[in-house]
Amino acid sequence: MATKTIKTVVFMGSARDIAPPWGGDSRAGTRMLKHVQSVLASRETKIGEENVKHEVTVFDPLEVFCQGGALEGDGELKSPHFFFGQGQAPPKMDAMRDVIKAADCYVIVTAEYNHSIPPALSSMMGHFGGSNYATKPSGIVTYSPSPWGGCRAAMALRPFLSELGCLPVSKLAHFPDVGGMFEADGTPKDPEHRMLKQLPNMLNELEWMAIAMMNMKEKAGPPPS
Repeated sequence: MATKTIKTVVFMGSARDIAPPWGGDSRAGTRMLKHVQSVLASRETKIGEENVKHEVTVFDPLEVFCQGGALEGDGELKSPHFFFGQGQAPPKMDAMRDVIKAADCYVIVTAEYNHSIPPALSSMMGHFGGSNYATKPSGIVTYSPSPWGGCRAAMALRPFLSELGCLPVSKLAHFPDVGGMFEADGTPKDPEHRMLKQLPNMLNELEWMAIAMMNMKEKAGPPPS
């Protein structure tokens, strides 16, 4: 049986890097991100006559916007990639664009800030034009220390991702009490927790859509603009 590898880009939403005064992680989402990475790395599913695996690249705002990062010092989105002339963008920004453009699907892992999209996430993705994301699916994973699991960010992300061109699949994955559910390395504290099923269920849809869009582009090319 043939194996098809999906190029999957994971965007981490939170750039928080300070522990709250009441205690806890400097960024609770690191546990969530590590869990998602682990699930993607170990995952192999069958779609039609092919085994499907993931080749994963993670873009984390704590790295992307820091010194030496692809978008160093530009969290404010002062200089989007598509405003540079041909060959004028910084090489690391070009390299990040190339990875995004070559991807087959996207996974967004994020908290909600003020019940909406974290600014680091919208800036990081918004640095690059919609043509780089077009005709590919995306999946949304949200988390929170609260009972709501960041779900309001997911609702705000749906139109944002749709306008970029990477249509979000229907299923969502929301994880409340992220510190209580996962160890620091992303391992579930209770492997039988009922909410863990959300991530593989969402990935089932994401992989199906990614393969369908890949196959259609191979047969007919992208839709006419």
